[in-house]
Amino acid sequence: MDIRELINHSPMSARQWSIVAIALFLNALDGYDIVAMAFGSSAVTEAFELSGVQLGWLLASALIGIGLGSVFLAPYADRFGRTKLITIALVIDLCGLILTALAPNFALLLLFRILTGIGIGGVLVCVTVLVSEFSNLRFRGLAMALYTGGYGFGAMFCGFVAARLGPVYGWQAIFWAGAALTVVGLGLTIFFVPESAEFLASRGRMDEVSAIAKRIGVQGSASFSPRPVEKATWKELVSPAFLRTSIQLWLAFSLIMFAYYFTSQWTPKLLQEEGLTAQQGILGGIMLSFGGTIGALVYGVLTTRIDARRLLILFGLGSAGVLVGFIVSSSMPAVMFILGIGVGLMLNACIAGLYTVTPVAYPSALRTTGTGAAIGIARMGSTLAPILAGYLLDAGWTPLGLYTLAGAAALIAAVSLIGLRAHGATLEETAPAPVAA
Repeated sequence: MDIRELINHSPMSARQWSIVAIALFLNALDGYDIVAMAFGSSAVTEAFELSGVQLGWLLASALIGIGLGSVFLAPYADRFGRTKLITIALVIDLCGLILTALAPNFALLLLFRILTGIGIGGVLVCVTVLVSEFSNLRFRGLAMALYTGGYGFGAMFCGFVAARLGPVYGWQAIFWAGAALTVVGLGLTIFFVPESAEFLASRGRMDEVSAIAKRIGVQGSASFSPRPVEKATWKELVSPAFLRTSIQLWLAFSLIMFAYYFTSQWTPKLLQEEGLTAQQGILGGIMLSFGGTIGALVYGVLTTRIDARRLLILFGLGSAGVLVGFIVSSSMPAVMFILGIGVGLMLNACIAGLYTVTPVAYPSALRTTGTGAAIGIARMGSTLAPILAGYLLDAGWTPLGLYTLAGAAALIAAVSLIGLRAHGATLEETAPAPVAA
């Protein structure tokens, strides 16, 4: 049986779940690294005497790097292997964190944060594909949700590190701790994450495929029809065969990430604009983060019974509603906080859903490039969300108008995904298969 079909219809083994657990840890590094500068921003601003504009660019620099890494670094995984590229990207990330802690001026600090983001971007795309490829059909959505949920845990842990170590050892301690965690991730990847069986099969290396199948506990004889090795390029993503799929995914990813980064960055400030206290604004942001932590898990559990693509569209529609309801209910804080959990839950469920459906929308040879392009475009767009909101607010937009705009973005994202299918899937294959755990 073809290796993809063999994994699809075999029970998930403990070895496969361990790969998912390592992927969760690596995604937690993503969450840690993105918010690291935000938690250290006050001390960094004082140390380097930064203006507001400089701080804004510094906070966006890691996101810019992630976009660059997703687009330009990740495609090499389709040529040289997923695990090899993850290892290289982690080394880049590690160098960026260490150099950030040692940066003597603002220019180098900005450069090293971009470097850190490039490494994380490469890790993010490759791990997303690996989780998809090592999961069976029934539990792929749950595996992707667990992996995606690591982001929130990493961000929360970074806050704990900043609160405990920052006042004693300075802002640099946040990045030294991140570097130590990255070394752990590097070791886990090198020693416990096998190369993608599909990647090896596409190169005709069937002896290695059989060995990996045995290691992960997949029963049966793995087969594959070797294909000529071709370079995966952006040109293929916009070829007639994949143009519609690419546009659907790029649009959905960009708009959902726009809504997510708008709410995560601006909610405390805009709640104060609506007349709430500073503490209530902070609590509103906490409710969003809490909802986000469980959102990916809720999506994953539901995908064991409901088609991932249909569920993603439903969560996109739900996001549009709760975004508007959240700000409309600002005069009733108790209701608003409950809806705040809903905003975080819905938007993070959408992100988990996009990570789930994107890899399987392309053939194996194009999978990492396609996923990297989608995430890269979304990351580039997400860096503009907080900046655009600031311009609109200065132009006279109200919080209600801004949240309505974010809701409209989520609505368009949901509509744009109608008709999206897995590559080569028939109508019957779009539903989860009854596979044992």
